[in-house]
This record gives sequence, C-alpha cells and structure tokens, in this order.
Amino acid sequence: MGELKLMKGNEALAEAAIRAGADGYFGYPITPQSEVIEYLMAEKPFDRTGMVVLQAESEVASINMLYGGGGSGKKVMTSSSSPGISLMQEGISYLAGGEVPCVIANVVRGGPGLGDIQPAQSDYFQSVKGGGHGDYRLPCLAPASVQEMSDFVPVAFDLAFKYRTPVLIIADGLIGQMMEKVELFDQMPRLTDQEVIEKYPWATTGKPKGKERRILTSLDLDPHKLEKHNQHLHAKYNEIKENEVRYELIDTDDADYLFVAYGSSARICQKSVKLAREKGIKVGLLRIISLWPFASDVIKEFTAKGIKGFLSVEMSMGQMVEDIQLAVQGKTKVDHFGRVGGVIHSPEEVVEALEQKIIGG
Repeated sequence: MGELKLMKGNEALAEAAIRAGADGYFGYPITPQSEVIEYLMAEKPFDRTGMVVLQAESEVASINMLYGGGGSGKKVMTSSSSPGISLMQEGISYLAGGEVPCVIANVVRGGPGLGDIQPAQSDYFQSVKGGGHGDYRLPCLAPASVQEMSDFVPVAFDLAFKYRTPVLIIADGLIGQMMEKVELFDQMPRLTDQEVIEKYPWATTGKPKGKERRILTSLDLDPHKLEKHNQHLHAKYNEIKENEVRYELIDTDDADYLFVAYGSSARICQKSVKLAREKGIKVGLLRIISLWPFASDVIKEFTAKGIKGFLSVEMSMGQMVEDIQLAVQGKTKVDHFGRVGGVIHSPEEVVEALEQKIIGG
C-alpha cells in the first residue's frame, strides 16, 4: 500500500503532478482551484525532483508556457477554473494544432461570466466540443473523488504523450475542495534531457546534427497542406475514440432505468440508486469517466437491450444530455435533471426527477 494522506482534491492533484515526474507547472490562481499552485509553492518540488513551478502573469501566459515546455518534450501542466480556462482557449487550440502534449486541469465553478466560486459542471460543452477555434478534440477525464484527482494525473500524462495532444482533467469545486483519504502512488522519475531526446524525436531539443530543424507550429498558409494536417488529426482522434473510452457501471445488470452522470453528480447518483431500489425502482448508474471520447456505444448497447429511459444528472442546464440523445437516436426516453449556479442536487431530488421525468413522463 502506498502512502496514505488526508488531502483536498486540489492538493492531491498538485502532489500527483510532482509524483508523476512533471518537469514544470505554470499557472495562475483562481478560486476554487487556487490550492493547486499554493500547495506546489509551499511544497517546493524543485528541491524534491527538480520540477519548476512558476506563477505566470496571466492564464494566457501560462498556457503559452505549456507550448514551450511541452514542445521540448517535457511533462508540463497547468490548472485553472472556468473563466481562466476560457482565457486559455486560443493557446489550447494552438497546442492541439501543433500536437504538443500537456495536461490542463479545470476545477469548474458556477457561470456564465464571473459567476461564483461554487461547484458546477457547466463547462462540458467547452471541454468536449473543442472550446477554441478549429477542428480539434481533447481527451477529457472526469474524476469523481479525491483519489481520482491523484490517479488521473499520470494517466493524463500518458495519454498526452501517447497521442501528442493536450489532455484535460475536468473536476468541479466540490471535488477540488472536499477532503478524503488518498493513497498516493510512488514517485516516478523525471526523464533526463538525453532520455527526452532519445524518446521523443519530434521534440524541439536543439537542431539535430545533419538533419532539418524541428518546428512545432499550427500555422500553414498552404490550404492543401493544412487540410492534410487536419485529416491527420482527425485520424488520431478516431484512434482515441476507438481505444480510450472510460466508464464505470454500477448496479446495471438488472436495471430498467439508468442515471448517466460524472464527477460529483455521479457520487450523488450512487446514493440515488440505493434510495430508488429501496422503493422498488430498478435503476443503475453509468458513470462517465472520459467525457471525450464519450461512451456512446455503451449507451447504444443498453438501448438495444431495452432500457426504458436515461436520466442525465448534471450540475448544468443540460449539456451532456445532448450526447446521450445522439447515442439513443430517439429509441427510448432521455431527459435531464440539473441544478445550477453552484447549487448541488440531493439524492432525493434525483430520484424524484427520475419518477417524474422518465417513469411518469
């Protein structure tokens, strides 16, 4: 068993970055994720592993620092909360276009606009539909516990370098601020400069002797070359869709109905499943772990097996529900239940919504 600690979700994320062998973190404080950079600054990871931590002058600066760090083959990461992630969108599009690996964490707050510092899940569209400009997608992992805030960091780095892409970890203010017991994984070594050169031939580590210089850019003024690059990216995204769908099934074997949820909402739905079954309602939970790629085929399979209805439970006005509807294709009931503005739904409210919207709808 690894080291056990009682930690906030934000702190677990920060500690995991150190232990995952990250070379650099560049960020800017914004609630409710400010503990990430505060923990890193206090922990002084440079003394532990040589990891650099820098508070940039803005979110725009920090995302472009990831381009430089990730482009040189280094493990780099940033984190922010909703408005800060919005400011990063141009840089994220550049990173995707340049195929620069990095990890970006979003601890979502209520919106739109400045909103408040309470938890929400209203950044789903921004996360899975591109967010910035152009044809690109981001693998997106949604932790539902403080433990997963730790565990998903090395997974995200692995995906980032496997596919040469930015990877998003999307939590919310509840997961970021809550405290739970965490089993920390052992320290992973940072790659040396020579190991980076040998492992990542695409990285900008200096002009190779006798070879063309390496340039990582998202700019191409030749439309035919740019079209070919977009087709290359699309093929990569199809490979990710084929291989990286992640989800969890809870009490689904005999279910007549399914809750579909992620993050904090999925935690709440676990209690809702228990309450509903005590009332004789056979309901299960499909917990979405990878918001993209989405578990569309899993939903199609449940639809084909005769599930009577899906209730998308979100802390939003209804965003993920659209992807459920696309998968179901009108073959059974799909509805949405959400609380917004930082209000968190109760397990009892979720069961009541199932009864009213799906069973009695």
